[in-house]
Amino acid sequence: MTDITLLLVDDHPVVRDGLRAMFTATPGFTVLGESSSGVEAVDMTLRLDPDVVLMDLRMPGGNGVDAIAELTRRGARARVLVLTTYDTDTDTLPAIEAGATGYLLKDAPRDDLLAAVRAAADGRPVLSPTVASRLFNVVRGPATPPEISDREREVLSLVARGTSNRAIAATLFISEATVKTHLTHIYAKLGVKDRAAAVAAGYDRGLLGRS
Repeated sequence: MTDITLLLVDDHPVVRDGLRAMFTATPGFTVLGESSSGVEAVDMTLRLDPDVVLMDLRMPGGNGVDAIAELTRRGARARVLVLTTYDTDTDTLPAIEAGATGYLLKDAPRDDLLAAVRAAADGRPVLSPTVASRLFNVVRGPATPPEISDREREVLSLVARGTSNRAIAATLFISEATVKTHLTHIYAKLGVKDRAAAVAAGYDRGLLGRS
């Protein structure tokens, strides 16, 4: 199995040093480079072609949201996982709308960050519970709690962990087609259109734990 390759983007050298040390010490990851600005990050991403870009948002010399939007516009293969201290609506929504695969806060536990990078590399959305709740508050539908079945709750819980459809099927001993059917029902009941929004709705409505 090949390593997940990373580009670290943050204007604070101490943060980049800490991230590099963590990923270098963890089998399965290779750090290809570092950047201190959004503009430089776009150039380096297109040149180095990492699997995942860990992107800060507020940086001099080009912010993270603009960089994400530019990478999306230019069809970059890399998945962008936002890693920031900011969780306000004015930060989270633009980043996700620009094309970010995930959004984590810098106080996330080490294991959560590693799992999030793995999920992002597979193209699976990852949102911290706090961010998910804030995101859904903006796109909130009717406040009436949805009638989610126990099986649908199990599927949603696994989706929240970044689990793929194939892995969900294996875990619950059902077919991938059945997983997709459950997801379709979940989306309809929660009034959402994709996995990230479903996870956000699940946290906001108390369908998923926050531990």
